[in-house]
Amino acid sequence: MTAGKNGITYADAGVDIDAGNALVDRIKPAAKRTNRPGVISGLGGFGALFDLKAAGYSDPILVGATDGVGTKLRIAIDTGLVDGVGIDLVAMCVNDLICQGAEPLFFLDYFATGKLDADTAARIIEGIAEGCAQSGCALIGGETAEMPGMYPEGDFDLAGFSVGAMERGAALPEGVKKGDALLGLASDGVHSNGYSLVRKLVEMSGLDWTDLSPFGSGTLGEALLTPTRLYVKPALSAIRAGGVHALAHITGGGLTENLPRVLPDTTGAEIDLKSWDLPPVFKWMAKIGSISESEMLKTFNCGIGMVVVCADERADALSELLSSTGETVVRIGTVTDASGVTYSGSLS
Repeated sequence: MTAGKNGITYADAGVDIDAGNALVDRIKPAAKRTNRPGVISGLGGFGALFDLKAAGYSDPILVGATDGVGTKLRIAIDTGLVDGVGIDLVAMCVNDLICQGAEPLFFLDYFATGKLDADTAARIIEGIAEGCAQSGCALIGGETAEMPGMYPEGDFDLAGFSVGAMERGAALPEGVKKGDALLGLASDGVHSNGYSLVRKLVEMSGLDWTDLSPFGSGTLGEALLTPTRLYVKPALSAIRAGGVHALAHITGGGLTENLPRVLPDTTGAEIDLKSWDLPPVFKWMAKIGSISESEMLKTFNCGIGMVVVCADERADALSELLSSTGETVVRIGTVTDASGVTYSGSLS
């Protein structure tokens, strides 16, 4: 079939295949630096191959996780500060995997937009590669979808998919009992949950994203786009050292909803809110919205991004180990024989 000289092309419909190919070429070096033992093939094929035996596993169980960044993306889009949301995307997946006791092995991303801006896309995917590199996880594939008419100009969406593994019999949680210690690992701010409320609070404050942050350095947009902390390598070190019974990633639902997910039905947790200081960003939000303490604790991480549930006699050694990896560690409470999470003291 022969088209006339003025025949319509895919580009005329709003999809630029050449731009997509150029993007793949640009991000290949970023993906290459995430290679780890087990990677057989990565970007460019119809699928990506991974060899579990080459990764060091003899009788592995696979664990999968998928997540997004939520409406934090809206701030990134509106400010143009997109470099950190790729790290958020990785963190939201791999921090969940480690709670199952699994080592993240590889990651795939999905980036969708109405009109492909190769520079913006590359910055996002380079952030994804950085998150993977920090987690020891290989970026081995993904999808860039240019879909005219589906997204307003400049908008995009992200989703991430990660697969990890553990040896059979090593799954967490396991062995949680009354008297176990609760070690809180500090967060790096709001992370990637509760941003519909965050954006509402910013609107109530009357501030713009470019205004100076009222609770930290830089602009308000920069402060609220601080990437989610990656806990994978420190958590793996703690697991391998022995004594870890469970890990809880404190995401949407806060401590109130996430900690019970890793506790047996016959147990609960008592948390001393005086054991750590509420970070300034949360104090600011609570004040702007007159948000109750209970609402803060079931919406935001409130400064604790991961909880390690461990044998009481191992708490000091594990705290020292985690601190040596760069984590800020606080003993925040104890596992009890009463259901649910109870709090003593108050956030300050």
